[in-house]
Amino acid sequence: MVDDSWGVTPPRGGLRVRTNDSLEERAAARAKAREARAGERSTLMAGRMEARAALRERETLAREAERAARREAEEAAAARDPHAAAAKRHRTSGRKDVVREQRDTRGYTTVIDEGRIRELSKRGASLSGLAATFGITAEEVQHILATAEE
Repeated sequence: MVDDSWGVTPPRGGLRVRTNDSLEERAAARAKAREARAGERSTLMAGRMEARAALRERETLAREAERAARREAEEAAAARDPHAAAAKRHRTSGRKDVVREQRDTRGYTTVIDEGRIRELSKRGASLSGLAATFGITAEEVQHILATAEE
């Protein structure tokens, strides 16, 4: 039987259907309906989360593709005109149009400063490291260190 309560505004759910169910049965029905709504909400939320994850993945792939295309374009421009590419490069110092070139260091020589060798040895540098740095043999480094101790 349907009750309209003699002109009183009906509750949100519309007109209430009267039943002969007991309190326990109605409570069980409400609990079952609550669980069903919670299940629907969780499936909707899972679907939204999966859609967001898929969207994020697509956006990430698109950004990576854009970066790769931009990098390839910059490399191609740098190959055509290194000075223009150097001028476009972002630098914190503000310098522009500096093209890095490899220096020819074949004619360079290392000055063998015995005092510096002794100082580096005092600081813990190894004999082999000193020899490699100064371009001399380990025996020569030992000889330099021995002459200082005398």
